Amino acid sequence: MGDVYCSDCKRQTEVVFDHSAGDTVCSECGLVLESHSIDETSEWRTFANESGDNDPVRVGGPTNPLLADGGLSTVIAKPNGASGEFLSSSLGRWQNRGSNPDRGLIVAFKTIATMSDRLGLVATIKDRANEIYKKVEDQKSSRGRNQDALLAACLYIACRQEDKPRTVKEICSVANGATKKEIGRAKEYIVKQLGLETGQSVEMGTIHAGDFMRRFCSNLGMNNQAVKAAQESVQKSEEFDIRRSPISIAAAVIYIITQLSDDKKPLRDISLATGVAEGTIRNSYKDLYPHLAKIIPSWYAKEEDLKNLCSP
Repeated sequence: MGDVYCSDCKRQTEVVFDHSAGDTVCSECGLVLESHSIDETSEWRTFANESGDNDPVRVGGPTNPLLADGGLSTVIAKPNGASGEFLSSSLGRWQNRGSNPDRGLIVAFKTIATMSDRLGLVATIKDRANEIYKKVEDQKSSRGRNQDALLAACLYIACRQEDKPRTVKEICSVANGATKKEIGRAKEYIVKQLGLETGQSVEMGTIHAGDFMRRFCSNLGMNNQAVKAAQESVQKSEEFDIRRSPISIAAAVIYIITQLSDDKKPLRDISLATGVAEGTIRNSYKDLYPHLAKIIPSWYAKEEDLKNLCSP
């Protein structure tokens, strides 16, 4: 029930929705204010103890322009408890005989979707990775290469192009066993192939230390004030010629910010959260140390606090 303006009562009145007829009726005068309404809610309810195999959905997924049939081909499902009967049936045999040209693409797209879900990536990055893989696959030159590394590299490039970069170590953690070296080689191969196709270099996007800062700080459970100070410090650090990777600079800045706070984080925890080796963090800290007075915000730490930091 709810309040809706009734033209007969000339005021807001309570209405009753008749689900069987799809009518919205005024509870005071009985006037049908709206008829044949479309119920957009689910037509079934699912309970926790119901079997997951009993899917009541009667529609398929959205169309996929990357597939030859748009992803709308029909697949004959296997009856429950009748696997042998299915394989011996004529429909099953004809389906198995028919070659689906997109079978490899479908498997690859599902793998990319699984990796994206495990990393918490948005749908635009997943779609971009699918497009990159489709372009590489269309060139028919990737046969014999490590498929897991190739898919992981597509996801890495998509993250870079969508300005949501992930470290190679993060991609490697969901790459089904592919190593960092294999993903690196696959990335170089993909960039080369796409460059040959378009006739120009592939735009990968520039990585900044600030791109990783919020995620790294969240992994360490830092408070909002420390996160804000770390972000400002990283932006100011770009004004200096510090020849370290953005990930190493981000890890070193986090180490400095935490040492200036009451909630100090050990170097080992920062290394685990950022994926940067402890020795690399120390070397980056050594490069940042001479510029601390200009990098660390004055509202977060005073000069006396900076002097109390251990010298590299």
